[in-house]
Amino acid sequence: MIGVLVVDDQPMVARVQAEMVDRVDGFRTVAVVHDGNAALVRVHQGDVDLVLLDLSMPGMGGLEVCRRLHALPDAPDVIVVTAVRDMAAVHTAVRHGAVLYLVKPFTFTTLRERLMQYATFRRTATERRSVDQREIDEALAALRTPVSTTSVPKTLSPESLDAVRAALADEPAGLTAAETAERTGMARVTARRYLDHLTVSGVCLREPVYGRTGRPLLRYRLR
Repeated sequence: MIGVLVVDDQPMVARVQAEMVDRVDGFRTVAVVHDGNAALVRVHQGDVDLVLLDLSMPGMGGLEVCRRLHALPDAPDVIVVTAVRDMAAVHTAVRHGAVLYLVKPFTFTTLRERLMQYATFRRTATERRSVDQREIDEALAALRTPVSTTSVPKTLSPESLDAVRAALADEPAGLTAAETAERTGMARVTARRYLDHLTVSGVCLREPVYGRTGRPLLRYRLR
């Protein structure tokens, strides 16, 4: 079983990631923390094989956490999970030991496939035996093979999807399409498209709200 530490300064987002991890065979969340210092403390306590690490956090940022983890004698592996779309950040993260870089938002399917890629790589990389060039290439290719599904359809904007997901994260009780539209500045119909995508992707739940005549309102909340 691969023990995973989830590091994200947004509690709701961190909880959703942890729930996703626990749905993947062979993985379990050992802890959830919300800042860089807490991440380092928890890693030193042990039982952490893999860190899902956000970059944009107050105080110690994710890249500094990555650098410090990489310097440890028995460092856990790191998958960066972030909304930062900056090739300089990608380069720095890889230089400090990150094995994968996953851009938010993403579906459960995308995260599961990335974790399974990592598990395949880990099984080979931890074997203490002599290997040839072909086996080395195959092990590294396991990390680089594209996932079979894209995280965001071409008809949707990743930035707008980020905004909708952030609005939901700020309201644990959930939001209607009209409330989401008001908070994000979108049209209600547009907000509804993004909310429905997150629902189909398994990221949020859609629940009817009764108590009024006519059709019930639909409220969306993160899982």
